[in-house]
Amino acid sequence: MLYQVIGILIGLIGITLSLKRFKEGKTSPTVLIIWLLAWLSLIIISINPYATSYLANILGIGRGLDLILILAIIGAYYILFRIYIMIENLEMELTKLVRELALRESEEDE
Repeated sequence: MLYQVIGILIGLIGITLSLKRFKEGKTSPTVLIIWLLAWLSLIIISINPYATSYLANILGIGRGLDLILILAIIGAYYILFRIYIMIENLEMELTKLVRELALRESEEDE
């Protein structure tokens, strides 16, 4: 019972923060929808924990907890991949900026 209340509160806080970030222009509409779906899923699972078992049975997975763990691992790998891409892009941009700065400084010295 306590975990249900905590899950609902975390979901509501997550929805509030996601909407706030969107209104501030820090989040795109696509990312907002993804986060809203995640927070609503948390609230639904908190209210009805047996929903995970139902979905797991539909997907051919043994237990509801197994489904949650599989989705969490897939989500973690996706986030890791996105972070890796962002770091690569930042490195390429930094390299480009350093090269341009070096060229400007060498032109000023001449």
